[in-house]
Amino acid sequence: MSKISDKKRKFQIEKKQKAKEKLRRLKEKYFLAKTKEEKEKIIEKIKKIAPHIQIQKYLEGK
Repeated sequence: MSKISDKKRKFQIEKKQKAKEKLRRLKEKYFLAKTKEEKEKIIEKIKKIAPHIQIQKYLEGK
């Protein structure tokens, strides 16, 4: 098997960090949201970024 290039690995790490930061910001927005519609939109964005996350467990872990 070939070794992954440093450039590609760095790109993957940055992408993962960026997604993690965005999820953190969306979680904050979710708790500040007042209406149900706002919260549903935020949940949809979270699902788009990380479809593997279990939303209820993620949001409970304040």
